[in-house]
Amino acid sequence: MRLDLNADVGESYGAWTLGNDAAVLNVVTSANVACGFHAGDPLTLRRTCRYAAERGVVVGAQVAYRDLVGFGRRFMDVPPDELAADVIYQLGALSATAQVEGTRVVYVKPHGALYNAVVHHEGQARAVIDAVVAVDRSLPVLGLPGSLVLELAADAGLRPVTEAFADRAYTPEGRLVPRTEPGAVLRDPAMVAARVVRLAREGVVTAVDGTDVEVRAESVCIHGDTPGAVVMARAVRAALEEAGVEIRPFVG
Repeated sequence: MRLDLNADVGESYGAWTLGNDAAVLNVVTSANVACGFHAGDPLTLRRTCRYAAERGVVVGAQVAYRDLVGFGRRFMDVPPDELAADVIYQLGALSATAQVEGTRVVYVKPHGALYNAVVHHEGQARAVIDAVVAVDRSLPVLGLPGSLVLELAADAGLRPVTEAFADRAYTPEGRLVPRTEPGAVLRDPAMVAARVVRLAREGVVTAVDGTDVEVRAESVCIHGDTPGAVVMARAVRAALEEAGVEIRPFVG
């Protein structure tokens, strides 16, 4: 058994600190680094890339809607050509920053509302894929199992990578419970760790209605902005290693 652990990082902005990137990056194997559109200022991005490089953690671009106020968690009806240009811009910015710090961007992951939109929104999913193809066809794309963006990635010759979430609740349909609903974010490290071990072993998670949902994933995300993220990440990694799961990046 093999699994990648990723975390959303680089999301502090100016005087506002969000999460403990240095500590989280001691645990995970892949870093979804914000690109400045939903969070992250240039200095934060540079420091985060440096932390990742020092720890041997691979860097991915966490591309998002241009929505600092809403932290990228509000759907925006962006025209496809504009969205593609926004994604290209973000990839370019983070790639230059990573290069300066001795590392490079090796995958792409949409963030927040964009992540959920490209599960089913063809125009926006295609815009994301068009942007990645235009920049670098070697970049894999992370997404929810069964999502349209992964289907389009495969059609375009990109590598689609399925992702699960350690600290998020699932619907019976295998989608994420909206953050506006109670219980959408899981906070018990022991319970989350047990869920991830079962995911690695059996390819299933328990949905909010108590049913088992098939979720086959190459990478598991722990949100860096979730309270107690460092403790949770350590618990998940320790439980996986105890269960005999090899923790390593899916790329790089």
